[in-house]
Amino acid sequence: MTTILDRIGKTSLLALRRVAPAKGARILLKIESENPTGSMKDRMALAIIEAAEADGRLKPGGSVVEYTGGSTGVSLALVCAVKAYPLHIVTSDAFAKEKLEHMRILGARLQVLKSDSGKMTEKLTRDMIAAAGEIARETGSFWADQMNNRDQLAAYHAMADEIWDQTGGRIDGFVQSVGTAASIRGVANGLRRHHDAIHICAVEPAESAVLSGGISGAHKIDGIGAGYVVPLWQPEIADSIEPVSTEEAASMAKRLAREEGLFAGTSTGANVVAALRLAEHLGADATIVTVMCDTGMKYLSKSL
Repeated sequence: MTTILDRIGKTSLLALRRVAPAKGARILLKIESENPTGSMKDRMALAIIEAAEADGRLKPGGSVVEYTGGSTGVSLALVCAVKAYPLHIVTSDAFAKEKLEHMRILGARLQVLKSDSGKMTEKLTRDMIAAAGEIARETGSFWADQMNNRDQLAAYHAMADEIWDQTGGRIDGFVQSVGTAASIRGVANGLRRHHDAIHICAVEPAESAVLSGGISGAHKIDGIGAGYVVPLWQPEIADSIEPVSTEEAASMAKRLAREEGLFAGTSTGANVVAALRLAEHLGADATIVTVMCDTGMKYLSKSL
């Protein structure tokens, strides 16, 4: 039987027109807002749940628990609603209210932790993880554990194949922001199966540039920059790492809306800032793909 889950993936690839490099390189944006919840996280949520069903970690009548900044939680809430699994989410007031309400509407039960002035920090990330782990132990729920779960990589291998087919193999660089590192790792590995010379650029908040060797700090780019080197990160994934500030990311998100008609969140803004920088490095003939991670409708309560 067909369900909304069959609409996950196979999203469009769109060339930016006005937000473009001075040297003439082409930047293509993977429009992940076309997924059912408006986020690329639909891909990983479905992969994680189906893998757990397949090997018996999640049985009929079971329940699911996870920590999340929002998009993963919304995606898990969608999958669990369709598959009839109760879902318990640990999240925080640091994240957009729209995401929290979306999870609730889809049936998830939320535990909301207080943040430091609405900012993402390493302590908040670790507190959320600890709380989810405790719930999983107490209830016997399947813990999705996105920071460590490798089942999601297959979803991003499929995304890489989509990008390769959509570009006809004409791709010189791929740019993606790092949250759990699953999407950049999965897409990078998938693309390199086709062509190992593609330049992979990782993006992180300039205020918490730990992958670049900087110190952990607070920032306001939802969904990325955990504040420490996450378990799924591998240094060999990326040929370069580009720090982008919250201010730069928010400014670019506004530009995308006003100049391209693309309403996205700040992680997408950060991606495009980094893609423009990579375009200057790779030159006029380059084709660079980056990701519109989600829709800006998830951030109306936050200042873009």
